[in-house]
Amino acid sequence: MTFDLLSTIGLTASAAVAVAVFVALFGSSLTSRISIGAAMTLWFIGVLALGASGNIGTPLLGAAVLVPIVVLSVVGFGSSVARGRLQSPPLPELIALNVIRLLGVLFVLLYAAKRLPAPFAPVAGWGDIAAGAAAVPIALWVARQPQTARSAVLFWNSFGLADLVTAVTLGALSAPGPSRVFFDDPGSGLMTSVPWILIPCFLVPSLMFVHLVVFYRTLRVSAADRKNSLMTTGATL
Repeated sequence: MTFDLLSTIGLTASAAVAVAVFVALFGSSLTSRISIGAAMTLWFIGVLALGASGNIGTPLLGAAVLVPIVVLSVVGFGSSVARGRLQSPPLPELIALNVIRLLGVLFVLLYAAKRLPAPFAPVAGWGDIAAGAAAVPIALWVARQPQTARSAVLFWNSFGLADLVTAVTLGALSAPGPSRVFFDDPGSGLMTSVPWILIPCFLVPSLMFVHLVVFYRTLRVSAADRKNSLMTTGATL
């Protein structure tokens, strides 16, 4: 009970950090900050209500993971104005948000307690720990030497996004139902209950969107640098 209580506090705090970062970095005005905060708060409450309902099948859980990612992507990348706003947040702060993934240790502890199965829990847990532990050094590198850090950012970002996709996939394939592939007990059904549902249905979509923004920012800068280099070379010739 103490473990679950501490986990609830940790996951709620992580969700609050994610909301605060989104509000601070993606809000271009007071109105937009209030809108982002309100929307994410309602999302958070909806996820908790879904987990408390106690009747969540794999299709519904999958929709609760995928729909927020689609909505965030459409809102964030769907117009030139929105894409322009994605250029404003400091890249180091977006990367540093992933430090909350150190809570991946919860997966490792749940696996040790035989409350979550392999390969889902160990892969998700250690992957999150690795991505979270590397987030701050990568962010500091970007802040101090953005040009030399580009390759490291792309590698870390690829690993971090792949880890989230792998974790969601393994969780779905370990859940009770016709799509189950991994039959080690106890299955991944725990992830549909409070507070654990906050991970796949709130934190994962939020962090996936951040990874997409980091890719967009980093690759866009790379393309711009190559264009400038070609223009400079042409002018010299």
